[in-house]
Amino acid sequence: MYAALRSHCVQDYPQYEILLGVTDAEDPAVPVVRRLMQEFPAPTIRLVFTEKRMGANGKVSSLIQLAEAANGEYLLVNDSDIRVETDYLKTVMGELRQPNVGMVTCLYRGLPGASVGSRLEALGINTDFVPGVLSADLLEGGLQFGLGSTLAFRRSDLKAAGGFEAIVDYLADDYELGNRIAKLGRKIELSRTIVETNLPMYDFAGFWAHQLRWARTIRASRPGGYTGLLLTYTLPWALATLLFSEGTRWAWELTGVAFLARMILALQTSRFVLGDKTWPSLLLFPVRDLVAVPVWFAGWLGSSIEWRGERFVLKDGKIIQRTNRLQP
Repeated sequence: MYAALRSHCVQDYPQYEILLGVTDAEDPAVPVVRRLMQEFPAPTIRLVFTEKRMGANGKVSSLIQLAEAANGEYLLVNDSDIRVETDYLKTVMGELRQPNVGMVTCLYRGLPGASVGSRLEALGINTDFVPGVLSADLLEGGLQFGLGSTLAFRRSDLKAAGGFEAIVDYLADDYELGNRIAKLGRKIELSRTIVETNLPMYDFAGFWAHQLRWARTIRASRPGGYTGLLLTYTLPWALATLLFSEGTRWAWELTGVAFLARMILALQTSRFVLGDKTWPSLLLFPVRDLVAVPVWFAGWLGSSIEWRGERFVLKDGKIIQRTNRLQP
C-alpha cells in the first residue's frame, strides 16, 4: 500500500491534492497515510474519515464524502492498491481535457503473488479481461463504461449523471458511473497510460470467490455480453471437439491451432499492450481456461456475493445486505 500510495505523491504535475478515505480510525492504512503526510508536505494530502454509511456500497459511501471534501472541478478516483508512473496524472488530465471527453479510464496489469490462485487471477486480468475491454472499445465504437483502476471526470459531469448518490446501491460502481456519463453524450477515453496492481496471495478458494463475484458483477451489468462470453473460451471448446470426435486427426490439429491462437493473444496483450516484462506460465493457461467454464455457469446460478467482508444479494445490478459483517 505504501508503494502504491507513494506513487501518487511524486507526480510530475504542478498542483493537486490527494484525499484518502477510511471508515475506521483503527484502519491499518492510517499509519501509512500519516507517514506519507510527513514525507510529502506538498502536494496536499488529507486523511478523511468517511464513517457515514450512505447505502449498500461502502466504497461509494466513502466517495460521496470524499467528493464533498474535495476542492477541485476535476476528480480522479482509484483504489489504494493501484501503482502509477510519474507522468500518470499529466497524461490522464491531458486526455480528459480533449473535446467531449467525459471520463478517462485505464487498463491495468495484475502482478501476482507466489500462490497458484494469485497467478491464475493475474492470467485472467492480463489475458482475458483486457482483451475483452479492447474488444468492447472496438465493437461498440468506444467504451460505454469505466474501470475502477482509474476514473477521471469533471465534477459537473458527475452531478449531471446523478452524483455518487445515484450509484450508492450498485455493485459495479465503476461501470455504472462510466455508463451514465456516456449516456450524457460524453466520450469515455481509454488512456494510453497503464497502471498496475499487486494481487493478494489467493488460495484456490479465494481465487474462486473473487472470480465468482466478478462473474456475477458482469452478468448484472452486461447480461448480453456475459452470455456471449461462453463462446470466447477457446481451449474448452477445442477440448470438447477433441473429446466428441474421439481424437481424430483434424480435431488434434484444430486443438493445436486453438492453443497457438490463445498463446498469441495472451502474449500480445500482456507483453505489448500492458508492457508486462514477465512471461505468463504456459502450464497454467489450460487450468485458467477450464476453470472459466464452471465459473461462468456458477455466475448464472446464484445471486449472492461476498465483498469487503460482507454478504450481499445481487438484484438488478444493486446489492442488498444479507448478513452482518463476516467474522475473520
